[in-house]
Amino acid sequence: MAEPVQTPQAFSPRIFSGIQPSGGLTLGNYLGALKRFAEKQNEGIETIYCLVDMHAITVWQDPAKLRQQTREAAAAFIASGVDPARSILFNQSQVTAHAELAWIFNCVARMGWMGRMTQWKDKTAGKDTENASLGLFAYPALMAADILAYKATHVPVGDDQKQHLELTRDIAMKFNNDFGVNYFPITEPMIEGAATRVMSLRDGSKKMSKSDPSDQSRINLTDDADTIAKKFRKAKTDPEPLPHDLDGLKDRPEARNLVNIYAALAGITPEKVLEDHGGAQFGAFKPALADLAVSVMGPITAEMNRLMQDAAEIDRILGEGADRANAIARPIVDQVYDIVGMIRSRPV
Repeated sequence: MAEPVQTPQAFSPRIFSGIQPSGGLTLGNYLGALKRFAEKQNEGIETIYCLVDMHAITVWQDPAKLRQQTREAAAAFIASGVDPARSILFNQSQVTAHAELAWIFNCVARMGWMGRMTQWKDKTAGKDTENASLGLFAYPALMAADILAYKATHVPVGDDQKQHLELTRDIAMKFNNDFGVNYFPITEPMIEGAATRVMSLRDGSKKMSKSDPSDQSRINLTDDADTIAKKFRKAKTDPEPLPHDLDGLKDRPEARNLVNIYAALAGITPEKVLEDHGGAQFGAFKPALADLAVSVMGPITAEMNRLMQDAAEIDRILGEGADRANAIARPIVDQVYDIVGMIRSRPV
């Protein structure tokens, strides 16, 4: 079968990305994702943002907590500047096209592809893989469906998700080649910014994560101003002052992390941070970083708290977003069924 020819003009620009509503969103989620999601609304490209609750249940979730965490994540999106009127914001399980396309992709993708995924290896390392859920193994095919159900051309992702996006590209190319069509775009990752990968405040070699046993390792989006300030003041550093250029941050992961966080919060480059603070001791720099973080994060936390007082309004926003998402995804997935050779005699 002839390989399809794809041109950049074949697909209208569209951004898609999502976050698992598994609770405990952090400063890393804000700087690496939510802040960037809000900024993308100003670039003249359609933006679709999803709370991927179907991904969340690849490991067991308490149903009541999952509902609460989905609403909390929606509140975090909105409080961070994602406008449901300008972007489409919804939870994945309300749009059945995701599950339908994921099954098609399960049949396009190959076991070897899934087995090579770093996250699968990390999450099952030293464990009995026979007790891992099939959903966890097939997670990347569902992620590909999330993206390609909207023919998204660009996906803002962190470094840790880049491999999954590469698999999305492989699945799109294989589908196109298998059926001799130019149907799915070869989606491009968008990895940018000073703090796309925010590291732990206790160990600069590890990603900031809600799963870290130490709450001091992270800034939670629900932390109040005093807590944020205390965590930054206690953040692990080294005894040397800040350097005057980026070369001086080599082999200093904690220092580099704090400089990157400051740059991302202030909307400046790490070079500018060192231009302004080079030579300073951490005893002076960390309070300045804490003040900056409180000034940025305080209003977000307050707005999240306000939004969470009205669960029905959050549910309404997610429902309207799901309707708008379905209007895009439904015809795309229906066409996939036709391409594959399935009979669709009744409307879905």
